[in-house]
Amino acid sequence: MRSRMSWEDLWPLLWEGSLETLYMVGLAALFTILIGLPVGVLLFVSRRNGLAPMPKLNALLGAIINFGRSLPFIVLLIALIPFTRLIIGTTLGSTAAVVPITIGAFPFFARLTENALDEVDYGRIEAILSMGGNLWHVIFKSLLPEALPTLLAGITLTIVMLIGFSSMAGVIGGGGLGDLAIRYGYQRFNDQVMVGTVLILVVMVQGVQMIGDRLVRQLAHRR
Repeated sequence: MRSRMSWEDLWPLLWEGSLETLYMVGLAALFTILIGLPVGVLLFVSRRNGLAPMPKLNALLGAIINFGRSLPFIVLLIALIPFTRLIIGTTLGSTAAVVPITIGAFPFFARLTENALDEVDYGRIEAILSMGGNLWHVIFKSLLPEALPTLLAGITLTIVMLIGFSSMAGVIGGGGLGDLAIRYGYQRFNDQVMVGTVLILVVMVQGVQMIGDRLVRQLAHRR
């Protein structure tokens, strides 16, 4: 039997779900960048022919990253329930959902970071090294600044992916629009909730993509 509710009752639910989704995506994006960026840089510099060759470490990191990227997020979400409970104390709510979302996203961003650094002109790196610069000078004065537009495009792509991850977190009671769509839209057969959540998610993705594309163009134009 299909359930109906008035718009006066629906809007507060959609508003609360949207805020929870933005909270999850924002916090997960922060941790994804804080973890994924250094891992991506380490993957790049530790290559066999890299700036600081460490083949064994590179192979180990590469295996971990590939393993994380190979798991479907819904499987990872369920597999990390004990770890999430250990870290947060519960598996329910938007804060708890940040843990599996971050773990699922940072390997993806790490690879994007490695690929972005790979596009930097090696001549600029050699110029810094020829002037006596060390590895840290190369990373912070050449690699990251030169790769910034590509990194920003990668961050935009990652945030869009995080919006999708946050919706899937509703399967385990992670809160947000995904949880709202499952509890009210799917379980109670409420088409209004389903349509509302889908429209809001589309607007979020479009907004993030438009802002990210504009920032990338501005950075590329200044170079």
